[in-house]
Amino acid sequence: MKINELFSDVLTEDTEYEFKSQLNPDNPVKWAKTIVGFANGDGGLLFVGVSNDREAFGLDLEDVDTAKNLIAKINDRNIFPHVKLKYMLRSVDDNAERFVLVVKILPSESIVRYRDGDFNEKVFIKGDGYTAPATVEDIVALSKRKYGVDNEITSVKYDETEWSDYLDLCMEYREDHSKPSLKELQNEEIVSKDGYVKYGFLMFKDGYNGDETLLCCRLWSGRNKTGAVLDTYRVKGPLGTVFRDAVRFVERNTKTGWRKLEYGGRQEIRSYPKEAFREALVNAVAHRDYSIAGTQIDVDIYDDRIDIVSPGSWLLPKKYEDYPIGSIPSIRRNGIIAACLYVANLMERSGSGFQMMMDSYKDEPDEKQPGVLLYPGFLDLRLFDKLYKDGENTDETVDLSDKEKIVEILKRSPKTVKELQEYTSYKSRSGFLNEIINPLMNDQVIIREGNIKSPTAYIKLKDK
Repeated sequence: MKINELFSDVLTEDTEYEFKSQLNPDNPVKWAKTIVGFANGDGGLLFVGVSNDREAFGLDLEDVDTAKNLIAKINDRNIFPHVKLKYMLRSVDDNAERFVLVVKILPSESIVRYRDGDFNEKVFIKGDGYTAPATVEDIVALSKRKYGVDNEITSVKYDETEWSDYLDLCMEYREDHSKPSLKELQNEEIVSKDGYVKYGFLMFKDGYNGDETLLCCRLWSGRNKTGAVLDTYRVKGPLGTVFRDAVRFVERNTKTGWRKLEYGGRQEIRSYPKEAFREALVNAVAHRDYSIAGTQIDVDIYDDRIDIVSPGSWLLPKKYEDYPIGSIPSIRRNGIIAACLYVANLMERSGSGFQMMMDSYKDEPDEKQPGVLLYPGFLDLRLFDKLYKDGENTDETVDLSDKEKIVEILKRSPKTVKELQEYTSYKSRSGFLNEIINPLMNDQVIIREGNIKSPTAYIKLKDK
């Protein structure tokens, strides 16, 4: 069967179509360059299971799955930024046992490169029936019509009145609480000498609403995702807003305790040291792969830990386990976003953030030390609750009643009635008080601290 019998408008290989009999896993650049070339152009279709003479012999379903997994692996490890792909199957026989796999490659908004090792990158472009390495002139032409994921110059002029959210972030975290000057932003190459901003800085602009800045926070009952979700929050927008909202979510959903000192007095202990969670979140924002569509940073709070999961593969040449604790080298996937965080005093240029996390856990046993878990295409930075003890807070009920949910929330910290109501489906304050809060108070499960008529009075669990 010829390919045009399946797709009437596909006659031969050209700038939109290319045929591959199979995908060689031992020499992926042979076919991956086609994906890169299509992405650097106007997109295209790669037909797998079709010979050069247009014979559509197809693949069985097992080979189709193998091909799709191989494409996903190479797209994750060797193609940067990752290319957006869609798949389609078309049967080549009456029994529907063999299929042509059609890979639709969407055009990229930035220049796509094929990486082979740490320092070997190639840009490919698609010609009429062939794919070739891009010349210097080709790359210049591509850069003029494509924005980069992070470092490309945009056509947007810097105006500090349109970056007030970022300037507020800087004034909150810089030691002198000052705003960075235009000259400082230019010195860090965040803004060009003639005043145009880099693409990464656009993600901090007031009103930015791109899906790639989405961050999802969840508070779970128990130590895994079989428990009920007690609180959830989704935020996207300027990265400064996303960062601060995530910090507030964690602070309101974690506990503070006290440790008696040897010579009297007491020391405050947080479930998660402020500097540790802040560094972990900064790492996720700075190093996530913003080119992977449909993904987000996830912040999941369990009874015993926080997992901060960000899209993007491990960039270092050796495995995580091969680096001594606290000495992981810094490789910045997004140089401009990292520079913006550095200017805001949220990121160390030396890459010492992970060491700061380790220092905040220096008195904890080995099993509570911060760690990194690697999954295909994702990185999970894990922090353990310093106040958690085995056998406590381990309720893994799949579905909690509103009363049970309120009790679980108050185990972490006191809340106002308004804050507690937000964890439930109650729309009416009076209904929430009459059906949840007042019965729990009558049963002496909870008490109110402060004026009974004050909306800011705190509700807390009664000491047993």
